[in-house]
Amino acid sequence: MSKKVLVVGDVMTDVIVKPEGPIVFGSDRRAAIESRPGGSGANQAVWLGAAGADVVFAARVGMVDKASHEGHFRLRGVTPMLAGDPVLGSGVLVTLLDPSGERSFLTDRGANLNLSAEDLPDSLLEGTGLVLISGYSFFAPGPRAAVQSLLGRARERKIPIAIDPASIGFLEEVGPRTFLAWVGEADWLFANESEAEMLAGTADFDAQMRFLGTQFKQVVIKRGRFGAALGGKDGIAVSRPAPIVNVVDSTGAGDAFAAGFIAGLTAGLPVEECLERGIENGARAVQFVGGQPK
Repeated sequence: MSKKVLVVGDVMTDVIVKPEGPIVFGSDRRAAIESRPGGSGANQAVWLGAAGADVVFAARVGMVDKASHEGHFRLRGVTPMLAGDPVLGSGVLVTLLDPSGERSFLTDRGANLNLSAEDLPDSLLEGTGLVLISGYSFFAPGPRAAVQSLLGRARERKIPIAIDPASIGFLEEVGPRTFLAWVGEADWLFANESEAEMLAGTADFDAQMRFLGTQFKQVVIKRGRFGAALGGKDGIAVSRPAPIVNVVDSTGAGDAFAAGFIAGLTAGLPVEECLERGIENGARAVQFVGGQPK
């Protein structure tokens, strides 16, 4: 299998807000505010680059800052294939952090909403060993049609496909059956606990694996501080714990996990070791602010 990974997803600027205390409705609250590069697909691509993987990232950004985004990705070992939007600016995500490290999001996807089939040509699939699609790409009609076209062409070429649902909020809006129908069959699913429960319609962990395994050949469920597990239609096959670390910000931890796992996969490592590498990456990611490696 070729080691090149093609990632398709959003590019966002993350504005991270950490209030000193509870937000006071209609008044002020002091806060630490930072601006960092983000977006689920972008995070995955940069974490893959940090792991030494051969990674190409396809997305759509505002034309005015296309060159700066391209420079950012190249410096981090990622080959950018970015389309510039002449109308919409690049996406922006405001992250509100509470003292426990949990986060809430306010999202303006901007140019990501105009991702088109023309932005994802056949040339992207040449020499590709795996296609990783962020679930955000399915939640608007234009990007959905674009990635569905790409996935159809990947299936024709028998290129493995990995899906990360990415957003429990959007999954709730569209419904699990609709999302699964949009995605179709794939080789890998990377879901967190909440996403797996919603998609499978059950809180039973092994039943989630069995249900999701009927559509995805391999199912990986990210369990945060409890580690992660791998399985499929026959249930849980491998489970690993997570190390105890100081959680500063959980933004991008799932993206870091997926990247660590896939980097191990493309290096030919056993799935048990891939799972361990994913967990290590996720644990590293929660120890600093922001969704991309330092």
